[in-house]
Amino acid sequence: MNTEQFYPLFLQAAHVVIDSRKIEKNDIFFAFSGENFNAATLAEQAIDRGALAVIVEQQAYENIEKNIFYVPSTLEFLQELAIYHRNKLQIPVIGLTGSNGKTTTKEIIHAVLSEKFNVQYTRGNLNNHIGVPLTILSIKPEHEMAVIEMGANHQKEIKFLCTISLPDFGYITNFGKAHLEGFGGVEGVIKGKSELYDYLKYNRKTIVVNENDPIQVEKTKDYSPKITFGNTASNYQFELFSEQHFVGLKYNDQKAVSKLTGEYNFTNLCAAASLGLHFGIDFKNIIRAIENYTPTNMRSQIVEKGNKTLVLDTYNANPSSMAASIRNFVTFRGSKTIIIGDMLELGDESEKEHRSILELAHELAFDEIITVGKIFKSVNHSPLSFEDTNALTEYLKVNKIPSKNILLKGSRGIALEKAIDFI
Repeated sequence: MNTEQFYPLFLQAAHVVIDSRKIEKNDIFFAFSGENFNAATLAEQAIDRGALAVIVEQQAYENIEKNIFYVPSTLEFLQELAIYHRNKLQIPVIGLTGSNGKTTTKEIIHAVLSEKFNVQYTRGNLNNHIGVPLTILSIKPEHEMAVIEMGANHQKEIKFLCTISLPDFGYITNFGKAHLEGFGGVEGVIKGKSELYDYLKYNRKTIVVNENDPIQVEKTKDYSPKITFGNTASNYQFELFSEQHFVGLKYNDQKAVSKLTGEYNFTNLCAAASLGLHFGIDFKNIIRAIENYTPTNMRSQIVEKGNKTLVLDTYNANPSSMAASIRNFVTFRGSKTIIIGDMLELGDESEKEHRSILELAHELAFDEIITVGKIFKSVNHSPLSFEDTNALTEYLKVNKIPSKNILLKGSRGIALEKAIDFI
């Protein structure tokens, strides 16, 4: 079985799935195997539940009459099928990466472009070597463009994801202190994320550039085609403003107020608006898209609970995003408590970066500073330092936080959102 032979069957499928619990009629099920589980054992059951075909990597489970096909590697076949499908597509694909703000930017770009086009985009956080192929394979004939988020925690990963997604446009949100362990430091982050630029330059595709970011400017100087925003010489100029907790942008005397908090989200809005204008979307429609977008994914999400305002930003954290979040939180009116969790995957820089964030938090003079996680506990000897979220929740059961405003920010592995019910 090869991709060319299988492709006509793929075109008949409703969806491609890798979770046997999500199989529906006419789906194609890729039976991934792990150390403790062999999904190929579910192949016959998947067909009985209505699956159109199943891909297995153990030949003993192949049954061609039932559309159960053997391949040497389900992962490689998934990726090869995605590449084959991508080469058949005749729509613009926008590739997106960066240290911070990828998912929020992707969501806003999708909202803006959907004002005029039928847009497929990365759902949730499916931005890796499995998620990107799944997103590509979800693109149907009715889709007019696609937005593909690409994540990475080591070099050469973005380069590989570009060979699958083949972006026509690309934007890097920023270069920050994320996944330092895998990238080998900040310079490694810049090099790894810039693999998107390398692909776009080599193939003469369009780069979206924030001209207020000196790294983006340096990496794209003397290159064309590109879409620029930021300074007076850019293609598009936007002004930053805010209303209450929320960030907005102004373009030619027209204002759009988002439901996002933090000035760091301004460039995310600018990138989406620039792409919208580039593709001929009226700014009034862009305003509607921005103002209707409501974050629900634990990223810059504001939750009103009783008489308290919670800023929920618990999906991910690194030193760059943590510093930006707590600096922004200072601008909130009224008493303020921060609950900050460990920042993971920082390698040898971990203790230093946690200590630096703790020092910044003390400089900003919050009413309370609560830390969660073993790394913060090693540098914070306060009674309000907890080893994990369970220990925090036990504390919150008998000790209520008096502050009106509460920020929760930490890496996904800390799961600070579990504490919300006890605040």
